[in-house]
Amino acid sequence: MEVLDFSQKNSILNQFMRQLRDVNIQNDRMKFRRNIERIGEILSYELSKSMNYKAESFNSPLSEMQSPQLQNEIVVCSILRAGLPLHNGILNYFDDADNAFISAYRKLKPNGIDFNIEVEYFSSPSLEGKTLILADPMLATGNSMVSVYDALLKHGQPKDIHIVSVIGAKAGVELLVDHFPKSTKLWIAAIDEKLNEKGYIVPGLGDAGDLAYGSKL
Repeated sequence: MEVLDFSQKNSILNQFMRQLRDVNIQNDRMKFRRNIERIGEILSYELSKSMNYKAESFNSPLSEMQSPQLQNEIVVCSILRAGLPLHNGILNYFDDADNAFISAYRKLKPNGIDFNIEVEYFSSPSLEGKTLILADPMLATGNSMVSVYDALLKHGQPKDIHIVSVIGAKAGVELLVDHFPKSTKLWIAAIDEKLNEKGYIVPGLGDAGDLAYGSKL
């Protein structure tokens, strides 16, 4: 897997990341969602440079001309519910893409610390021969993404796979490197050092789903 960590370069992306993490700013839910969406847009622009294009002719008001046009058949799949703002950001750039949605959540074991990943709701078109973009803002342990990928393969084998994320922990990224095909590309805004004893990213930003949409039972 090729890992592209955009925190290593100076850009406006780092300003959006600071706002996501800052406890004095992140409680503004609309701003939080919009910042994730904007990060999705930036990563999608960078991702678009790696795709396939073909020159196609069209008519401008004054003459005929050619322009490179995207050839990939794209399916964007987000993990509910935290993935929705990121999904929207990706769709803002790949607006002709098909869409898939899947739920994956941590089901705690009786000790209140260990957990299994449960995959329930799943809606997807065929992935056979398509370009699959998997969107999840937080890559903590990486187990959710692995479980989602295994479930998606029931809908066909993608031609190529891109993972778009906001923050990952080193351990989670390493798990994806071990599990996904070598040709997979991970586009990520930042990689943090560690997980705490409950499997949350440190320093991270908290619970992205709760910050975007409110707390849950």
